[in-house]
Amino acid sequence: MKPKARFIQSVIEAARQNQTEMPWARGNRRAAFIASRKSPAGRLELKSA
Repeated sequence: MKPKARFIQSVIEAARQNQTEMPWARGNRRAAFIASRKSPAGRLELKSA
């Protein structure tokens, strides 16, 4: 097999194994990420000397 054909075959095989996620299919994971961003940050305690 020529190097160019071998390269093209490896690219096609890699593309076949790749699973694309559409933005609207993320559902629970996306909602959890947005909720974690919107949650209030913990209050920092200041120590005075």
